[in-house]
Amino acid sequence: MQGDRTERVVLVVEDDRDCLDAVCELLRFEGYRTVAATNGREALDYLRGPERPELILLDLMMPVMSGWQLLASLRQTAGLAAVPVVLLSADADLKQRARELGVAGYVRKPVDVETLLNVVRRHIGAR
Repeated sequence: MQGDRTERVVLVVEDDRDCLDAVCELLRFEGYRTVAATNGREALDYLRGPERPELILLDLMMPVMSGWQLLASLRQTAGLAAVPVVLLSADADLKQRARELGVAGYVRKPVDVETLLNVVRRHIGAR
């Protein structure tokens, strides 16, 4: 059914497996479909396919390809630049930098469940 949250895909890019699993499980419980990637390269491989997520939750410090590198790639790729990105980071000073980067939002780690859900709902929850 179009407009049903089960059709709304959130790409979660996080190298900490426990955090990745917890965020994906929470979002699935709330009715979203999730795609998990443990680094920017895996995320980019998924994004080169036919499916587009409605939101990307992105950790910045990862091996192989960092969140910073993935963000730069997204901005240079037609069709991906418009996908909203919310940064996940333990760095409290990143909030201002996130605004300057023009990303859709910032959630501080450890992730607060209500904060995360509010951010997701704000970007894809009510259409």
